[in-house]
Amino acid sequence: MTVARNERRVKPPSAATAQANARRSRLAAAAEPPIRPGPSTAVVAIGGAAVEGCITLANAHLRLDVAPALGGGITRFDWRHEGALVPIFRPCAEPGPDTDPDQLACYPLLPYSNRIGNGHFRFSGRAIDVPCNRPGEPLPLHGDGWLGAWTVEEEDATRVRLAFERSDGKPYSFRATQTYALEEATLVVTLDVQNTGSEALPFGLGLHPFLMREADTELSAAAGGLWLCGDDWLPVRHVPAPPAWQFGVAYPMPSEMVNNAFTGWSGRTSVLWPKRRLSLTIAADTDYYVLYAPPGEDFFCFEPVDHPINAVNLPGGGEANGMTVLAPGERLSRKFRFTVERTGEAARRARPRTRAGSKARSRAALAR
Repeated sequence: MTVARNERRVKPPSAATAQANARRSRLAAAAEPPIRPGPSTAVVAIGGAAVEGCITLANAHLRLDVAPALGGGITRFDWRHEGALVPIFRPCAEPGPDTDPDQLACYPLLPYSNRIGNGHFRFSGRAIDVPCNRPGEPLPLHGDGWLGAWTVEEEDATRVRLAFERSDGKPYSFRATQTYALEEATLVVTLDVQNTGSEALPFGLGLHPFLMREADTELSAAAGGLWLCGDDWLPVRHVPAPPAWQFGVAYPMPSEMVNNAFTGWSGRTSVLWPKRRLSLTIAADTDYYVLYAPPGEDFFCFEPVDHPINAVNLPGGGEANGMTVLAPGERLSRKFRFTVERTGEAARRARPRTRAGSKARSRAALAR
């Protein structure tokens, strides 16, 4: 459902309000702005300097910048601590109309994730061709959402909903929305896609965040197995996860290249930055993730997805490998949560509280 944006009549504004309104008027007057300007200066002020062309969401814990024209992607996601912005996702240095999507902090994956082998698959007795969608890439990659301009449907200080429509897509025609919401120390991202084509097709959703990687970064992401890849990064064989890549508990990032789809994921992952004393919990209603960890870089990608790479060409096809077949008019929705905490806070909350412990804490409080 498309939600019309409100246009409010206001009394003569203050200087600060007039400045914010002027920015919005310039946006409305532009026929096709490359990137949409951000919200009011009051909202921006509590998160830091504004970035022209980005919508800023902020609360007492988090700051998020979103660029609707750049695939509806995130340009930065920070934790706010003692007046400073601490990056959780690798920030995009200078977002602008010519920014490469892979320089963003995160972007959506739809109507499929990663690569499709030979740009071709068979479904329901039909031969389906998927065209290459990015210069320099020999295979179609990540679908259409990350490469298109999204429109703003709703917006306030801590929430924005964007929409994207591909009515003439081959083979996929769809309408998608993505909602970003800050709920205390959690970023909630909701992706929704509707098949607007005339034929049923397998659809899939996911996110592609670029997380900060430091020398001591640890990952906990238990999974049952993974797909080994060939030189073209397409899966060739499913195997149990090797010991160095099991990530059942917090484990240092591998020193070798990893670019694989993991299966049997619990839907919950932790990233730890011990020196920063920070942790990130990722939760999603999906059974797979893709881990892309190139050695020597200051980032790695933990991509929660609902299907592995080239799912449509694996045994059983997309439907047997996590994708959802949508008939014309049907919809698919996924939710992803990113919660930032100081290291140890979650453990302290989970620790059983005995009566003796409560008394000891009370005595300590009185002593202070």
